[in-house]
Amino acid sequence: MKTFWKTHPALRIVLMIVLFVLSIALVVAGWKMTGQLAGLGIMLVGVALLLAVLAIYNATYQD
Repeated sequence: MKTFWKTHPALRIVLMIVLFVLSIALVVAGWKMTGQLAGLGIMLVGVALLLAVLAIYNATYQD
């Protein structure tokens, strides 16, 4: 898997940008729903996507 990200840097960058924008949008949308359980769930999905972006970024630097 790590060699896939090393050989396709353009795909990695585009995927990271799309997921980052989507995750920030989800966190902000969930934040606007303060006091509702659905807002918490939306924010948790956004945070999970942020962690996925971080994992994709770090995949190229693993041995």
